[in-house]
Amino acid sequence: MKALPVSTHETIIAGVDAHKDTHHVTILTRTGEKIADRQFNATTSGYNKLLDWVVGFGAVDKIGLESTGSYAAGLSRFLVDHEVDVRKTLAGEATAVPKVSTEIIESIRELTVVRASAVKARTVALVQLQDVAITAPASLRERLDARSGKGLARQCAKLRADGDRLDDPEQAAKLCLHGLAHRVRDLDTEIATLDGHLDKLVTIVAPTLLSRVGISTRHAAQFVITAGENIDRLTSEAAFARLCGTVPIPVSSGKSHRMRLHRGGDRQANRALHMVTVCRLRYDERTIAYMERRQSEGLSKKDAMRGLKRFIAREVFNDLKVDLGIA
Repeated sequence: MKALPVSTHETIIAGVDAHKDTHHVTILTRTGEKIADRQFNATTSGYNKLLDWVVGFGAVDKIGLESTGSYAAGLSRFLVDHEVDVRKTLAGEATAVPKVSTEIIESIRELTVVRASAVKARTVALVQLQDVAITAPASLRERLDARSGKGLARQCAKLRADGDRLDDPEQAAKLCLHGLAHRVRDLDTEIATLDGHLDKLVTIVAPTLLSRVGISTRHAAQFVITAGENIDRLTSEAAFARLCGTVPIPVSSGKSHRMRLHRGGDRQANRALHMVTVCRLRYDERTIAYMERRQSEGLSKKDAMRGLKRFIAREVFNDLKVDLGIA
């Protein structure tokens, strides 16, 4: 690890405007006075030159970054490795600590991103498969009697088109259906392979969380991605709940007194919480009893579910602290 040189100059702050190929850096005094600015390549060599240039102006208080989850992700990892206080810039002020993305949770995030795109592509392929089957010539359509998307894909995978007669709509339809069916099959294989890898990684990272009712590998993966390696950057379980969009906000009007959930935050984490809540309402006696009690008190099902999501967010946060060695 590269140590920062001792400087006799004043304490300085740096801000980085990150782009795909270059990063523009501005040096400021603690009082906000601009000292200098310069552009560097978004490469390992460029990161080294950037850091050497910044520390030449004084002792670094902190470096504020934009796009820590995209264009500045590499620079953020580099600076954290070199023990620089990195802050994610929000509304002009560097206040939020970015997620660490150098360990196993980053691997989980990458696999999850690829899996999500594969699932989306498979859905598109199945929809197209059904559309082509519906509009195919009657002589072909009547042979395709499968009722499920998977069943239709299996039938279409067996079709063989005459390549010399593609001017015939039936032969063209066979070729399209055959290709789409094999695309679905290949994507099924890809998704299953990714699921196997994710199962192993998530089990290593979050065994306590996975032991909870209704939390599958997919849900746990999303929760650890949302929290990040350095979950201690979240000051409380309320901060995690807000990040997941489960903070109650009063929306009372006149004689009506009710709450709604914060609509910001990580929508994928919010969706995972919702799915866990739905699962527990079917299979978890404690959750079922809570719903029945709250509805008997006059609370709507929707409002009771908001309370459940808030409770589950608290439970998830505390389990993640245990699994990540923070508790």
